Amino acid sequence: MKRFGAAIGGALLAAVTIPAAAQVAPLPPPYVGAYQPQGVDEIGWWREDDEAERELAASPLVIRDEKLNAYIKRVLCSTVGEDRCRAVRMYIMREPTFGATMVPNGTMRVFSGLLLRMRSEAELGAVLGHEFGHYEQRHGLKRFKATRSATDVLAWGALLASMAPTYDVRRSYSDLRFSIYGNLFLYSRDNEREADRLGIGYLNNSSLRPHAASEVWQNVMGEIEASARVKGLKKPNFNSIAFTASHPPHAERAATMAALADPAASSRGDGAESYREAMAPWLPIFLEDQIKLNDFGASEYLIQSLAEGGWTAPLWFARGELYRLRGHPRDLVNAAEFYQSAIQLDPALAGAHRGLGLSLLKTARPSDGQAALRKYLELKPEASDAGMIQLMLPKEGTPN
Repeated sequence: MKRFGAAIGGALLAAVTIPAAAQVAPLPPPYVGAYQPQGVDEIGWWREDDEAERELAASPLVIRDEKLNAYIKRVLCSTVGEDRCRAVRMYIMREPTFGATMVPNGTMRVFSGLLLRMRSEAELGAVLGHEFGHYEQRHGLKRFKATRSATDVLAWGALLASMAPTYDVRRSYSDLRFSIYGNLFLYSRDNEREADRLGIGYLNNSSLRPHAASEVWQNVMGEIEASARVKGLKKPNFNSIAFTASHPPHAERAATMAALADPAASSRGDGAESYREAMAPWLPIFLEDQIKLNDFGASEYLIQSLAEGGWTAPLWFARGELYRLRGHPRDLVNAAEFYQSAIQLDPALAGAHRGLGLSLLKTARPSDGQAALRKYLELKPEASDAGMIQLMLPKEGTPN
């Protein structure tokens, strides 16, 4: 499947040494049912999760559209299986960043920024399966217990160091502290690797193409690099691991997931067309939220990537908004062209007429700009900004 920035991802994968453990992921074990909390600590954690879920259920950020929720839940079920899927209570959040989480009580949060970046059911299934892998292996609980044990050791170490305040003791405590912190970060990275392996195992056992998981991370790298390039930052090193990294490097993940995917499943469908259809009503909203993040390079990358399947009026409109809001003189000329392309495909797209008018007014084309704004008001007379737009138009009988 050709993708924007595929050459970048391919070059990175070629430079990565795949860990020795990266063999074809085994099929998932038989599901033993939803885990029930054991002991005071776990029961307390569950209660906190339950209270957080009650607040989440009332949050204005939750997207409650039944059709969208049913579709995303179906993708999860297609990935992990119906028996596992029954343990999940899913909430789709209007949050434009890339992400999804699942906590021990069975609550899964899926961010709209993730849905914008996925291109198929297989890609989405890879991410949701990864999160379910954390849940099935109880990584959150294990990390909590490991962190508590580590902080207990540090507290006792600090107490003992204070009782013998010599340089050698303070140095030994400093070494202990860095060693414990380093092992906690390593523990988190190993949990992520295990969840990746489980996620690919679910996909290998599904009807979806597991190789899509690697493509997710190739595109994440492409987006990050595009963002850095526009900001004038140094090209990211996707192979490096910072001391405080909680996840493996992106290039390692992409290469490892490609190796974990079952070669016999490479010809499976990935549900790209059905995914595009399901996302079509939400694409303008998700793109609007993305553009508001003020990350020109990342937004341009995403729009171009979405357009590989063909330019549509919403995509041209989003690109026009992106360029107009950045506001460089050359951006306004480009924005006007993009809005006109959107109008050619959908003359009734009111926002494109608005954007076109505002862009033309700022490029010394007042008559054309005012005509576009009049068309906007004609198409959307009840617009919330109708009064403001009306002030930009000359009164009848008044020269421009």
